[in-house]
Amino acid sequence: MNLTINRSRLFNASCFSLITTAMAFAIRAGVLTQLGKEFNLTAEQLGYVNAMAFLGFPIAMIFGGPLYNVIGPKRIVWVAFATHILGLIMTIFAGGYWTLLLSTFFVGFGNGTVEAACNPMIADMYDGNVKIKMLSRFHMWFPGGIVIGTLLSKFMTDANLGWQLQIGAILIPAVIYAFMFLGQQFPASKVEGAASTGENLKSMFSPLYLFMLACMALTAISEFGPEQWVGPILGKAGASPMLILALVTGLMAVGRYFAGPVVHSLNPTGVLLGSAIFAALGVYLMSSATGPMVYVSAVIFAIGVCYFWPTMIGFVAEYIPRAGAFGMSIMGGMGMFATSIFQPIIGGWIDSETTAATSRGLSGDAVELAAGQATLSHMVIFPIILIAAFGGLYFFMRNRKPSHADDALIAQQPQL
Repeated sequence: MNLTINRSRLFNASCFSLITTAMAFAIRAGVLTQLGKEFNLTAEQLGYVNAMAFLGFPIAMIFGGPLYNVIGPKRIVWVAFATHILGLIMTIFAGGYWTLLLSTFFVGFGNGTVEAACNPMIADMYDGNVKIKMLSRFHMWFPGGIVIGTLLSKFMTDANLGWQLQIGAILIPAVIYAFMFLGQQFPASKVEGAASTGENLKSMFSPLYLFMLACMALTAISEFGPEQWVGPILGKAGASPMLILALVTGLMAVGRYFAGPVVHSLNPTGVLLGSAIFAALGVYLMSSATGPMVYVSAVIFAIGVCYFWPTMIGFVAEYIPRAGAFGMSIMGGMGMFATSIFQPIIGGWIDSETTAATSRGLSGDAVELAAGQATLSHMVIFPIILIAAFGGLYFFMRNRKPSHADDALIAQQPQL
C-alpha cells in the first residue's frame, strides 16, 4: 500500500458519491408528480423516464467493472462525476419528454459508475474484517442518502420550491465528492487471485447462479417498485409519501449498519425467506391502508426489503465464490436492469387503474387512491413468488456449507 494514499479522504469521498446516487433516486421520486404535470406526461411515460436511470446503472457496471483492473478507479470516478453533472444539468433545463429520458440515463450511468469504482477501491484499501466493515459503512449511505433526499424534497416541495431547484440540490454532494477526490493518490487495483474470468463465467452459468439471478430481479422490483412510485401511489392515502420513503429507507440504513454481522452469521436462505414474507405482507397492507396505518405497513415493508440486496450478494459470495466480483456485479446489474424494465409497466398499471376507477364513478382524490392501491395489489405478486422460490431454496441448501474459497472475493460485495 502506497503510504501517500489518504484512505480516510478517499472513503469519505466515496460516501458522498453514493449520497449523490441516493439523493438522485429520492428526489426523482419526490418530483415525479411535478414532472408529469409540467410536461403533460402519462404515468407510463414517467415510467420510461424512471427506467432510464435504472438502465444506465447496470450498463455502467457491466462496462466499468471489468475496466477497473485495466484503467483503475481514478478515471472511472471522473467519468462518474462528468456524467452526473451532465445528466443533472440536462434535467434542470429539460424541454420535454425526450430530454428527460436522455438526462435521466446519464444520471443513472453516473450512479452505476460510482458503484463500479468505489466498491473495489474500498476493498483494495482495506484488509480482512476491516474491509467488510468499511464496505458495510459505505453501503449504509444508500438508504441514508435517500433519507436526506426525501426530507429535503419534502421541505422544498412544502416551501413551493420548484422541481428544478430540487434536482439542483443533488449537485451539492456531487461537487463535494469531486473536490475530495481531486489531487488524491488512488490505490492500485488488486488482481483477483481466486478465479479467472473463465472460471467466473463458468460459475455464472451454473443452475444455482441463474436461479439467484432470476430471484435478484424479483427482489429488486419488490424493493424499488413501491419506493420509486411512492408519490403517485400513496399521495392520497392520508400519509406523506416522502415521509414514508424516509421512514422505510431510514430503517433500512439502521438495520444494515447495526445488523450486518448478525445477518452474516445466520443462514442466508432463512433471511431471504423471512424477508420475502415481510415484504409481501407490507405491500399487501399498504394496498388497503389509509392514514396512520400506512406508516405501520411501511415499517413491515422496510423490515422485508432491508436485507434483500446485501443477502442476495452475500449468498453468491458464500455459496458461488468462483463467480467472483464479476459475478456479484452482474447480480447487482440484473437487479437494476429488471427494475428498469418494470418502470413503464408500473406506470401503465397506474394509468389503467385510473381509467378503471373513473369508469366506476369515482372522482378527485378517490381516483388516485383507488389507482394507487390497485397498483400495489399488482406489485404484491413479486414477493409472493419469492416466498415460494426462497422456500424451495431453503430446503435445497439446508445441508450445504458455504464455499469459503477466497475471503477477498467474499468481501467485495457490491450492495445497495
